[in-house]
Amino acid sequence: MPHVDHDRLVFLALGESEAEGGEATHLDSCAHCRDELASLRHVAGLGAGTQGLSDLPEPPEHVWQGIVAEIREAEELPALTRRRPPRTGDPVEPAGRPATAPRSRRGRRWPRWATTAVTATAAALIGVVGTAVVLGGGDEPPPQPTVLASAPLAAFGSTPKDASGDARVLDGSRLHLHVANLPSVPGYYEVWLIDPRTMKMFSLGTLSKASGDELLPVPPNVDLRTYSVVDVSAEQFDNKPAHSGDSLLRGTLTG
Repeated sequence: MPHVDHDRLVFLALGESEAEGGEATHLDSCAHCRDELASLRHVAGLGAGTQGLSDLPEPPEHVWQGIVAEIREAEELPALTRRRPPRTGDPVEPAGRPATAPRSRRGRRWPRWATTAVTATAAALIGVVGTAVVLGGGDEPPPQPTVLASAPLAAFGSTPKDASGDARVLDGSRLHLHVANLPSVPGYYEVWLIDPRTMKMFSLGTLSKASGDELLPVPPNVDLRTYSVVDVSAEQFDNKPAHSGDSLLRGTLTG
């Protein structure tokens, strides 16, 4: 069997048709047709996978100019009509030539200009997606925030020794707090910044769980060289805003 027609491979790649007759057998044995079908399926997959993309950069002007030139050149080519050799029993036209049976819809052939347009558009799509990946950084991770100061937090007072944590002051006036194994309390956990010389303090917020991470805002006018101690306390639902005096974790910021 000759190679599978290119337009048939396009339909197979797009899923608009199934291999029929000896096509499946031929594809199993012909590396050339298999490779071409695989390439067409790859392009079709790129098109399907980018349908949800938005705000892509405009492709370079020369890409569109190339597409238009390809289409115009293809449209100027003479149309070619394929005829199969006559067979015994075929109806004969008055001029002595066999009448050509109409082709089925499943085996229809794309016009050459349409095939060219699909190929050129696929190339443009790959170029646009590639540009988007370059401009968007691909799979590169986002930049990490700058750490202005940090402190390891250790168990304080009668807190079990396996309780621990880490505090990091990030640019943008934020405190990232990671805690682990805080003891269960009937109330809630609160985070404080303390001036160790005067023991003045103020609350940054509360923690939602005994182990995990929390990001809390830090007032931009706070001098961390003065309020250098990070404290995690156990608080009661007693409607009292002051520190309970029951500290669970403490650590001093440096950096």
